[in-house]
Amino acid sequence: MVLHVIYFQLKPEVDGKVMEELVRTSRSLLVKIPEVMNVRSGRSLDPKSQWQMTLSFEVASLEKLHIAMDSPFYLKFLEKYVKPHTMDEFSMNFELDPSKNLKYS
Repeated sequence: MVLHVIYFQLKPEVDGKVMEELVRTSRSLLVKIPEVMNVRSGRSLDPKSQWQMTLSFEVASLEKLHIAMDSPFYLKFLEKYVKPHTMDEFSMNFELDPSKNLKYS
């Protein structure tokens, strides 16, 4: 099981209403991707944080992650919501099965 986590730095003009839309839309679009097993998104509790929003989702493997990231729903989320409202982002992948060899994730 692979957890994909993305942190977003929002543009200064993004207000609370837009951030709420980003959080809601991330969930409603990404849950439609068959390979995605769980979606979570939220806002930072630290108002001084560089990374004001996060998104994470679980998939069965790295192969499934690549499929999910090529999905029209994911691409729509990036183009319509992420790119217009963010300045920067970074992501990381985590293997959630403690006994699984990372070579086979």
